[in-house]
Amino acid sequence: MSRPIQIVEVGPRDGLQNEKTILDPSVRVELVHRLEAAGARRIEAVSFVHPKYVPQMAGAEEVMAALPRAEGRSRIGLVLNGKGYDRALGTAVDEVNIAMSATDGFGLKNQGLSVRDQVGMLSDIIAGRRNAEGEPGATPALSATISCVWGCPFDGEVSADQVADLVGEIAALGVAEIALADTIGAGDPWAVTKKVEAARKVSGDAILRLHFHDTRNTGVANAYAAVEAGIDVLDASVGGIGGCPFAPGATGNVATEDLVYMLERAGYSTGYDLDALIATARWVGEKIGRPAPSALSRAGGWPKS
Repeated sequence: MSRPIQIVEVGPRDGLQNEKTILDPSVRVELVHRLEAAGARRIEAVSFVHPKYVPQMAGAEEVMAALPRAEGRSRIGLVLNGKGYDRALGTAVDEVNIAMSATDGFGLKNQGLSVRDQVGMLSDIIAGRRNAEGEPGATPALSATISCVWGCPFDGEVSADQVADLVGEIAALGVAEIALADTIGAGDPWAVTKKVEAARKVSGDAILRLHFHDTRNTGVANAYAAVEAGIDVLDASVGGIGGCPFAPGATGNVATEDLVYMLERAGYSTGYDLDALIATARWVGEKIGRPAPSALSRAGGWPKS
């Protein structure tokens, strides 16, 4: 059970984007530093989305300017389209995560793009990266996240075939890591197993990463199912904060500290300091003006020291 599980921390982006309280870029930078002190090595730090639509993510360039590149750490920027990608290239992000959707309904609400148009957008970005090879400056690593894999607030159920078809297209474009996201927290452990198996058949050499929300109290159970299915990379948000402004009823991500507690108790290695995570979750709660919803931020770890 010493198998390492990588947890990608998404609190500074997915965690904060749906909160009523808008935090200044300086506070978001401090959150990144606190998370890295607690053991985070990959952090989704910013989103290059227009502040008109997601004001919580305003100042992405300012946040990244205060986070110079550091060895052994990767700061990720989320983008929804080519304009966002160009903005990301103007900063010190180490990775760019392209947001996509398994359904037209969510894609049109979130980005104004159908699934087919999203694939075209990704293809154009990748073509541009190939043309840029050899130019000054390092091109950041690229990943893609597919939203609404386990259900869409507009189109309803999403089939395993829908997911597999899109994963196959993305993998064929050469994307090295593909995240499957339960954006509205509709999944269950058995459906997780089924869709991981379907995605794995078509993903080739791409790493599969899973992203769960705890809207219906299945987040940790779904993460367990993912690990049992052989997934080694999971997203989580400190304090269990999060949600999507374009997905009605969506609530927080599975909490980083809750996930670390489960995995470490079972003997898996995450590289996180649980006490520091809990302290950071409580600090975040103070900043957003409400207690963090995670179980560990209330109960603490076990055994008590």
